[in-house]
Amino acid sequence: MFLGLDISTSIIGVSCVDGNGEIIFCEHCDLRRRHCLFDKVELFREFLKDIKHLQTVVREVWVEEPFIFFKGGGSSGKTMATLQRFNGMASLAARDIFQMDPQYISAMAARKLNEIKIPRGTKAKEQVLKFLLDTETDFKVEYTRHGNPKPGYYDRADSVIIARAAHNLWKQKNSTS
Repeated sequence: MFLGLDISTSIIGVSCVDGNGEIIFCEHCDLRRRHCLFDKVELFREFLKDIKHLQTVVREVWVEEPFIFFKGGGSSGKTMATLQRFNGMASLAARDIFQMDPQYISAMAARKLNEIKIPRGTKAKEQVLKFLLDTETDFKVEYTRHGNPKPGYYDRADSVIIARAAHNLWKQKNSTS
């Protein structure tokens, strides 16, 4: 079993896939009402304690690496530093609960391992969500009255892709050995 985490300071997507890559758990932890990073990570730690039952089946914990390059109109250095700091704090919480060191993978590498192509000019999160809705009957999304996915569903989708990328890497490693 592979646990995938999509960590941000507002919502953390958490998914687990089994040895066949099938989703067995897919939720999110909403941190938006907390303002202090330490309060956010404590809320996440409590969330992980609530799903500690997965500890007996999780083989690996994988985390999406935070974005580290500046992009025109993107995040400032301060925002990126805060995300890096929080990613480390949340990773430590996951390590403490699941008693294993998390491994890291970039969003681009995870999408590639899942054979998701992002057409130029489109938003990656929307494409990942569309991919899962098109290919995974068990992946459901709740929508706002305006037809947009409710908060947390993009994060859930990203965490599934991280967990499945971990599963795909494991399959590749075990097919060559």
